[in-house]
This record gives sequence, structure tokens and C-alpha cells, in this order.
Amino acid sequence: MNGRFDSILATVGNTPIIRLNKLAPARVNIFVKNEAFNPMGSVKDRLALGIIEDAEQRHALAPGQTVIEVTSGNTGIGLAMVCAVKGYPLVVVMGENFSVERRKLMRFLGAKVVLTPAAERGTGSMKKAEELALAHGWFLCRQFDNEANADMHSRTTAPEILAAFAGERLDYFVTGAGTGGTVKGVGRVLKAQRPETKVIVCEPDNSPVLGSGIAQKRQPDGRPESHPLSRPHVMQGWSPDFIPKLTEDALAMKLVDRILPVNGADAMRLAKELAQREGIFVGISGGATLAGALQLCAEAPDGANFLVMLPDTGERYLSTPLFDGIGADMTDDELAISRSTPSARFDAAPPPPAPTVCPMPAEANVPTASAASAEVQEFVAGVLGDAKQPLVLFALEWCEFCWALRKLFARCGIPYRSIDLDSTEYQYDDRGGQIRAVLLARSGSKTIPQVFIGGKFIGGSTDTMEAFKQGRLQALLRQHGVAFDESVEIDPFSLLPAWLQPR
Repeated sequence: MNGRFDSILATVGNTPIIRLNKLAPARVNIFVKNEAFNPMGSVKDRLALGIIEDAEQRHALAPGQTVIEVTSGNTGIGLAMVCAVKGYPLVVVMGENFSVERRKLMRFLGAKVVLTPAAERGTGSMKKAEELALAHGWFLCRQFDNEANADMHSRTTAPEILAAFAGERLDYFVTGAGTGGTVKGVGRVLKAQRPETKVIVCEPDNSPVLGSGIAQKRQPDGRPESHPLSRPHVMQGWSPDFIPKLTEDALAMKLVDRILPVNGADAMRLAKELAQREGIFVGISGGATLAGALQLCAEAPDGANFLVMLPDTGERYLSTPLFDGIGADMTDDELAISRSTPSARFDAAPPPPAPTVCPMPAEANVPTASAASAEVQEFVAGVLGDAKQPLVLFALEWCEFCWALRKLFARCGIPYRSIDLDSTEYQYDDRGGQIRAVLLARSGSKTIPQVFIGGKFIGGSTDTMEAFKQGRLQALLRQHGVAFDESVEIDPFSLLPAWLQPR
């Protein structure tokens, strides 16, 4: 590992194994394998790379062919990374109940995300993915029964563990009940090379599909039916509403020594304790796996070594109950700290109303219109008099209020011209400042953004939004022959920055 890689894909795996110093009982050693160190932040980066490269080697995936998979999020994110590098379009199918940030991450990486109703659970998502794959000739990854998933863990995860504990005892390997790739892929290597190691699989206590002993029913084509004991739970990425084929294999091969039920509240508590006491930031499933390991500590022999898989980063859970009670605003304690010195603070009284427009830098130094060159004055007059583009936005490139207007115009399909006064185009000879001077003479306002329609000054950000809300903006657009989507119904003020929204 020389720190140089040919692509991001070469950074998958080789995740660190870290000793817990505060949460582990004194007489045992708990180590965690932090899979958040994978490039997309989860253990599923491994299977994503393994499945795609296996399909390429078998010529099951043609160049440019669309890849599709059902996911709770992490597999889809890993696949989005792999497909972006290798040039495959990706469609992921995901239940609507999984965290919103996962959808956004996949779309940011270029994937398309198809949501399925939460009531139809994992089997419903799987059915949809199979339908789409068949209808469009797409490559379906089948992570729950694809042997390439388990093989990747046998080739990468297991050797990393063996190397880390070479010459030392390894009493327990603790993982969660996900696709079955980790438990089958790592379990068969450990059973062959470290047979003394007990392989422990954790699952939600309110959805004990493995511990129930009830066999998984499948349709004639092999598709699983929803397991009768499956229930909704908080461990995203764990325990779909069926027993995956890879997990069935691991159980049949007697790779699993014990199945442990884990309580959801314990999972969330330990995820927070990992962050606040060990500085390790993981999701609910990581807290759940640690909770399972801690259950075993009382019966473990002195000096026992545990290795606990932590599947992903806590950033996947910002919109889930894991972050319930973690606010964006200052707490009473934080306000007290702020008020302990006089500067840059909020008083006990509500803060003054937030500005509705972005003040320009050095507002007091805006030059007069006479200081603007004749060329700049002609430029502004030409822009405002252009009948082909009646709507003009004088803006700053990264101003939140300007972006709120851009979002409104985009949502409604309203064409406009943007003059970004702080962009490099307007920096030479202070053209941006000169344009401000001309605008000041026309509108009487020193602030940005400024919106004009047909040369008429509409106002700043909230002025324009109010005009839209009352229908005046739409009427002016029609008057000047501007076509837009008039079916859109939206409160424009909802597009303002989050810190301005009512709390």
C-alpha cells in the first residue's frame, strides 16, 4: 500500500481493525472491523465490486448494459460507485421507508432510484427489480443469492482478519444477518483455518427469522416468500423479510455457531456510545452487532478476543430514529456558553428577522451610476430590454437566496437569464461593481438578488416569491410571452434556506 491507486475501486477493503478501550469489559478484548473506511462508507462496497467483476469475467454483463439491484441503500451506493467507474448505467430498487440520504447519495453518483411501497417489504422490491430486469434486458445483481458476494468476502475480508490475528487467539467473530455474503464468505474460511473461532450471527429480536427455525418458503422459480416471523425493525440493511439463499447456505454448512437476537433500542444506544466514548461513527447495524457481542462477554473466557463487524457509517442514518433528539439549533447549555461572553451571540430574546436578500460585499461602497462606463450602462440596458429573454436575475453565484429563486424558476420551467455579479466574467475592471451602480440607479436597492421582467423591477428574493404566491409574477410572464409550467403548485417560501424556515 503505497498510497497511490489506479482508481477508487482499488481502495475497497483493507479496512482497519480497532480495539475498543471503554465499551469492552476489562477481562475480554473487543476489536471492531470498521467497514465505514471503504470508499463509499460500507461493507457493501466489497460485494458491489465482486459481483460486477464476476459478471464481467463470465461475460454475463455486456459493455454499457444497465445494472439493476434491490437494496436498502448501501449496496446501491456501492454499485453506483462501481458502475460510475466502469461506465454502466444503474437502476436501484428500494423500499420507500429507508433513509432519504441513501436515495440522494445514489442519485448524486448517477444512479436512478425506483421506490417501492413500504408495505410490500423486501420481497416486493425484489419482485419489482426482477420485472424491470426482464422487461428491459438489464443485468440483475441478485446479491442475496449471488455466490460472487460470498466469494468476495472469502478473498478479501477473511484474509484481512486472519492476518490481523495471526499467532493470536480469535474466539468470536460477530456479524449481522444481512445478505449472508459476509457470514458465508468469512465463515467458511474461519471454519477451515481457525476452527476454534465461534461464528455468531445477530438479528433483530422482534424479527427472529433465523432463530425461529421456520424454513424459508420459496416459489417454484426460487423467489422467496415473506417469512411469517418477519417484522419491521430499525436495523437498516439487516434481515429482509426473507432468509437469503446465502444465509441458508451458511446455516446448512454449519458455519454459524449461534444466532443472537438484538434489541433495537440497544442497537441505537450502542451506536451513540461508540461515537461518544470511542469516537467511532457507525450506523444502527454497527451498534446492533456490538450489542450482540456484549451479550456474549459474560460467558466468554478471560482474555477472549472478539472481532465485531461494523457495517457502515452513521451518516446514512441522519433522517432515522438514531438521530432523534439531535437538533440543529443550540441547546440551553450551548446558549448558556454563548451568553457567557458578550460578542457574536444570540440574546434571550428572539434574534432579529433574517434578511430577505443577500447584501452585496462592501455595500456602503457601491459606486454611483456616473462611475459606470458607457459600455456597462449599455450592457445593462441591453439585457433589460431583450424581448427574447424578459426575465433577468442579477445574482451572486453561491448566495442561498439567489439559489432559492433559481430552484423556483427550475421547478416551474421558467426560462431566465442570470447575471452573476461575483463570477469571474464580471470581475475584470470591477464590471460587477459597475453593474451594481447602474442597478442602484434603476431600482433604488443596493441588495442582491434583483429580478426584472421586461425591464420592470420586481424586487429581491422574497419580493419575487410573494409576487409568485399572489400570481402577479405569472401574469407578468404571460404578458411578455414567457411559457412555463403553470400546473406547478408550490409555496415558494419553502425553497428558502433551511435556517430561515419556521422551527
